[in-house]
Amino acid sequence: MHKKKILALILAGGQGGRLGFLTENRAKPVVPFAGFYRLIDFALSNCLHSGISDVWIIEQYELHSLNEHLSNGRPWDLDRTYGGLQILPPFENREDSDEKGGFAEGNADAIIRQQDLIKKFDPDILIVLSSDHIYKIDFRDVIETHLNKNAALTMVTTELPEGETASRFGVVKTDENGSVTDFKYKPDKPQSDVVTTEIFVYDAKILFATLEKLLAENEKLKDYGDELIPHFVENHKVFEHRHNGYWRDVGTIESYWQANMDLLDEKETIAIDDKDWTILTHSAPRVPAFISSSAEIKNSLIAPGAKIYGAVKKSVLAAGVIVEEGAEIEECVVFSDAVIKKGVKLKRAIVDENTTVTKKKVESLKRENHEIGVVGQTKTKTSEQVKSDAKKKK
Repeated sequence: MHKKKILALILAGGQGGRLGFLTENRAKPVVPFAGFYRLIDFALSNCLHSGISDVWIIEQYELHSLNEHLSNGRPWDLDRTYGGLQILPPFENREDSDEKGGFAEGNADAIIRQQDLIKKFDPDILIVLSSDHIYKIDFRDVIETHLNKNAALTMVTTELPEGETASRFGVVKTDENGSVTDFKYKPDKPQSDVVTTEIFVYDAKILFATLEKLLAENEKLKDYGDELIPHFVENHKVFEHRHNGYWRDVGTIESYWQANMDLLDEKETIAIDDKDWTILTHSAPRVPAFISSSAEIKNSLIAPGAKIYGAVKKSVLAAGVIVEEGAEIEECVVFSDAVIKKGVKLKRAIVDENTTVTKKKVESLKRENHEIGVVGQTKTKTSEQVKSDAKKKK
């Protein structure tokens, strides 16, 4: 690969409001996944396996929960004397300073607020990543595409599965050479099912020159899908790098639940136990799971420390979960140290950590068959109620 100075920038500051109370007290990047991992583990592990040693994380919301998990980058071999992991929290400047501090109002704004530090690092290539997607990819292949095409921007794209709407993504059109000819951000009526995976490889100098130009024309920039990416498509060489493997944005209750269910697909849509591309994480040690003689388990993932006495079908159970005898759960995602009490019958639900699920709590969760239930320590909501709440906050 061409010798270039590369910096990976992971955007991990969003509130994750579309996940409802699952992100009230935790940063979205550390929402549990597969009973063992956290969402940000995938971006970090991809950086490790791609040989990228300089990884910076822009954080903002519930950053203490995120920092605890990051553990100085140790699980991903990023706790280095030179380079490695660097955390970029929000900061405040003096009133007479020209530098822009404070809280970001979108992903483009987040880059702008931290641009002085990035410029001092002086990368040739800036890889901008989200922290809430499930995928495996070798960024070296993307960088090769970027350099071979002499691109100002290379975006990783993917074709959505049949039946999934593209209206919550950046939708692209390309020509036969892979050049991006059109980009629409979250269009009401998508004209294509090819979307960005929010993996962007920029020529760093062109990026910051473009940001400077756009800021001169606009009072502020928020999300890069609104102004930044369209400007690149109209004025620079922009190419796609098509990702044909598994990819899922898990920013909603439905997509998060489905991604966990995908793990139980016997066709192995995504293999998280790939020895050649291990997903690494920071986790506390636990004893092996205990499976009682009264237990019935089918097609499920059971994390260490769990104790199963009841029936578990097509579900993902995190560490320390207890399913009492006489309880039945199916197509559920259960976070750590939750307890499913005797007599409970729960289907298509997500249970938050340290939650005790009783028959009374399940009965209060009135929902339609297509909805996902979300059960917490003090709250129960349907996926539609969570979606409605997120719209009201906007």
